[in-house]
Amino acid sequence: MKIGFIGLGIMGESMAANIVSKHDDQVFVSDLNREQVLKLTEVGATGCKNNTQVAENADVIITMVPRSEHVRSVYTEILPFLDETKICIDMSTIDPAVSLECAAMVKEKGAQWADAPVVKSKPAAIAGKLGILVGCDEALYPVIEPILRYMGSNIIRMGENGAGITMKVCHNALVAQIQNGVNETLGLAQRAGISIDDFATAVSYGGAGNFYLESQKENLKNKNWKTAFSLENEHKDLGIAQRLAAQIGFEMPGLETCKAVYDKGLEKGLGKEDFRATYKIVNGIED
Repeated sequence: MKIGFIGLGIMGESMAANIVSKHDDQVFVSDLNREQVLKLTEVGATGCKNNTQVAENADVIITMVPRSEHVRSVYTEILPFLDETKICIDMSTIDPAVSLECAAMVKEKGAQWADAPVVKSKPAAIAGKLGILVGCDEALYPVIEPILRYMGSNIIRMGENGAGITMKVCHNALVAQIQNGVNETLGLAQRAGISIDDFATAVSYGGAGNFYLESQKENLKNKNWKTAFSLENEHKDLGIAQRLAAQIGFEMPGLETCKAVYDKGLEKGLGKEDFRATYKIVNGIED
């Protein structure tokens, strides 16, 4: 089974590299950035000049691109090359409505579709230990699960098409609200004379313990804003959550508070920094 991978950005590069190192057949790759394609060919992938070349050659086509419009554009572009022999797996984080639109478009050609967005960030992508949330037909899941395991260690089928991406949107909205709680209470504790180390230890003893604080406390202490997952990407995801909530008619005041923090982050030019840089916004820290 030949695999194609379209989109070799911060996450996609490492995800594709894991497939190349673990899969026993050809892996075709493409990206607008030719340097990224070259990186993957150096570790064994077959570089392609465009997305259609990937679609022509691969049995399974994986996409990992930034936004809804990019996913729609890719699948519109490769649609003439899809038929009942092809499986498409979109691992991007996009609007669920657009994911379902693309699923319908692909399935009309006879191909199969799964939305399979990922959780965790660059280190997990490098290690092949991402979480992967899948929305696909029940019969398709055992076919694609071995491929997903090249990239992830925690994989769950959430339901039919759209369920995986919906869960990802909910996940990232929750992460932002946990993050904002850490930003505010840590800021309060520091102003009262409590160190970041003592704060994190004390929190771990009680019901407020959380993965975000445990994984980010050293970076916060050292004022390290190097990007593993960008502020602008989380801002995009919160916008998707807002639109989903509006479509469903469900009010989320906590989400609105977090989105306002991210809005300020973009206004201040912090979009390319790691998403933990929201700590600077909440606490009024200037570089």
